[in-house]
Amino acid sequence: MSQNKASVSICIIAKNEEKRLPECLASVRWADEIVVIDDESSDRTIEVAKSYGAKVFQRKMDIEGRHRNFAYAQAKNQWVLSLDADERVTPALAEEIKNTIQSANGFAAFSIPIKTFIGKRWVQGAGYYPAPKVRLFLKDKFKYEEASVHPKMLLDGKCGGLKGDILHYSCQNFGEFLGKLNRETQLEAQKWVRDGRKVTLPNSLRKTCDRFLKNYFMKGGWRFGFQGFLMSYFHGLYQLLSYAKYWEMQNDKNTAQPGQGNLHRS
Repeated sequence: MSQNKASVSICIIAKNEEKRLPECLASVRWADEIVVIDDESSDRTIEVAKSYGAKVFQRKMDIEGRHRNFAYAQAKNQWVLSLDADERVTPALAEEIKNTIQSANGFAAFSIPIKTFIGKRWVQGAGYYPAPKVRLFLKDKFKYEEASVHPKMLLDGKCGGLKGDILHYSCQNFGEFLGKLNRETQLEAQKWVRDGRKVTLPNSLRKTCDRFLKNYFMKGGWRFGFQGFLMSYFHGLYQLLSYAKYWEMQNDKNTAQPGQGNLHRS
């Protein structure tokens, strides 16, 4: 690798991303290592990754937190930048990262603003921007809990913040966005059942309303017209859909087990 490249390992998880991966990889050529974890792709994802000099490891996604931790363990550098294949690093952020790792001032990690797009529409307000997430970190100070959806981060040390953006090209349209919402709420409900969590309808309704109101009013969704309303609504809908699937799973489980009183149906 060229001597002027930064000592940062870019860790990317991907599955069937031959179309979006090239722009992601092109945006991180300034780093001296790129690691791609391929989730058994059936397209040219691996070929594309290797063409950019990436180290490729194949691993089937099981639990998101565990999968991401595996990716970070493959990094040779202490500093890791975690990305998905639908994300891009802006030139301004690249320069900021190069400077930051030279003088981290005791910080073990840094959060980065995420600029999300649906199609060509930048999703502003409703909690979607700047929506900073911890993406740059020392690999021996950071890991995720082993959860299948929205795993919590576990950080040993102080966290700072960067100003440059990660561009997130989330979905081509709202139909694709709703498909993603459907998959994520399914995983959320499965996690609640697996963890034995007691989730009630009154509490779910309260959280549904709270999420909508907070994102629409406190986080400025109202400032962006119908899009702001829609994205605030989706924040609340996530909670309600998760509960509906959790309720269905619990009822199906009880129905399948004899001896459950009036919950058992023959």
